[in-house]
Amino acid sequence: MEGQHQAALATGDGRRIKGLEAWLAEQVQLEVEQVVLPVSGERYGIRRPDQASRDRLFQEAHADPDKQMPHWVNIWPSGVALADAVLERRKEVAGRRVLELGCGLGVTAIAALRAGAMLVVSDYATLSLRNCRYNALLNAGRPPRLLRFNWREPSLPKPLQVDAGRRFPLILAADVLYEGRDVAPLLALIEGLLAPGGMLWLAEPGRRTAQRFLDIAAAAGWESDSTSANGPWPDGSTARIDMHFLRRPTYLDEVPSSLGGWRS
Repeated sequence: MEGQHQAALATGDGRRIKGLEAWLAEQVQLEVEQVVLPVSGERYGIRRPDQASRDRLFQEAHADPDKQMPHWVNIWPSGVALADAVLERRKEVAGRRVLELGCGLGVTAIAALRAGAMLVVSDYATLSLRNCRYNALLNAGRPPRLLRFNWREPSLPKPLQVDAGRRFPLILAADVLYEGRDVAPLLALIEGLLAPGGMLWLAEPGRRTAQRFLDIAAAAGWESDSTSANGPWPDGSTARIDMHFLRRPTYLDEVPSSLGGWRS
């Protein structure tokens, strides 16, 4: 693990890595967790906030009016399962513009970069984005582009205000559907960013909110194919993770406005 870190520092990205290390050290104390992808067997050394830092970040989030909890500090089975799916289907990823919604610590991002994606990662937390970039540099040897935004807000940042010709052919998302209030904004966002005929790869652990999302997408004409994976995951569990490969219908330009009223 440490040898991998030193090798990364010796490359042309060494200065960038050191800059990220210094910035992250001012925010949190990092620890290293080794993540093994159960299907491909790939191993990543993931730097993440230690327990004391995680506790502090959650305490601070409770004071946030929007209650944006820092779930990104954990290594979730869904992100690991999605990383394996990306590597298994790398021919569908290599050389393509890919957007990941909710990058977390970067496990899925690392796999996408290693598979050859031209990757943009997004999250609402600057700390998450920079932690993701740090892990990507150390484990994939190159960084993704970073984009900070909150999909609950009605307006998109300028980099996402693209015409149909610049939309993403592939969007990745793992464990992004926690609350009912996220269903309509997330589907509307994806409709605006995904190219006609493009695909959304969604990993989730069987939450009812995710099933609502899938039901609404199906009613809107999306086609889907689903599989499941059972680990073992980094937390020692073997809980089932569902993988949904959804294709956007080419004849829809936007989500029906009636979806705007959905709430839990």
